[in-house]
Amino acid sequence: MSTTLPRRLQSVLNATARLMFRARSSAHTMPLLRILHWLKVPEGIQFRLCVLVHHCLHGGAPQYLAETLQLTSDVDSRRRLRSGSTSTLLVPPTRQIILGNRAFPVAAVRTWNALPATIRSASSYLTFRLLSQTFLSKVSFDA
Repeated sequence: MSTTLPRRLQSVLNATARLMFRARSSAHTMPLLRILHWLKVPEGIQFRLCVLVHHCLHGGAPQYLAETLQLTSDVDSRRRLRSGSTSTLLVPPTRQIILGNRAFPVAAVRTWNALPATIRSASSYLTFRLLSQTFLSKVSFDA
């Protein structure tokens, strides 16, 4: 179930790209997606999560979402560690592996922490959006 929906969404995205370029149904879609600056579905999900975390950290998201995220530097036991001076977030513990890892606080924090520090530290929303989309595009198409 976990891979079925993303594969279907990617199929719709590919079909849309082919339709826009009037390409054959057997044509490769990677060049078309690059031209359109569209991310693949997994990277698109990561991008949306990162944008939502950025909003949470900068006061642009609902309070109930922002309360689920905690900076590593805000934890007393980590202030003296090297991780205390970074912009990483604390990954909350989960009991259930499958459902727990899909919860917003866990998935968003892991995606956020996977971004380079230069992108995480961008204060402007537009700069963050541009840098993160470029980074995830490189991950998406160069892999």
